[in-house]
Amino acid sequence: MTDFAAIDFETANSERTSVCSVGVVIVRGGKVVDSFYSLIQPEPNYYNYWCSRVHGLTCDDTDNAPLFPDVWRQIEPLIEGLPLVAHNKPFDEGCLKAVMRCYQMDYPDYEFHCTLAAARRKLRWLPNHQLHTVAAACGYMLEHHHHALADAEACAAIAKQIL
Repeated sequence: MTDFAAIDFETANSERTSVCSVGVVIVRGGKVVDSFYSLIQPEPNYYNYWCSRVHGLTCDDTDNAPLFPDVWRQIEPLIEGLPLVAHNKPFDEGCLKAVMRCYQMDYPDYEFHCTLAAARRKLRWLPNHQLHTVAAACGYMLEHHHHALADAEACAAIAKQIL
């Protein structure tokens, strides 16, 4: 796969609609040609302890952030015609579908691929298939795990290697 958009969401709480940040990396011809990152005001707008502990974001970071529909309007032209790739597709695709449904937006039936599933098939020898472990096995050092753009960059590096 040489043309795709790697995407990663972070959430504020256990609701899939609570996306609080998004990272997108655009790959064309096997090369990263663009990227996008934004904080998002989550819906519902609260953070649980565990999510904040993972990614470090709180209401202080997102209370003045744009709502999801405004952010998605910026992302749509970047990803037009591209398949989406995520590490743990069920989570990121589930977030995208849930937040679009929450804001009564049409979901355009994106083609989604999963680097986690591919890694489990192709890199069976790894001790685990967490994003940072798989990225390292593919020669990419993930330094800011759980920052949506850093995770999307790692996912893109993995996808270029194993998809």
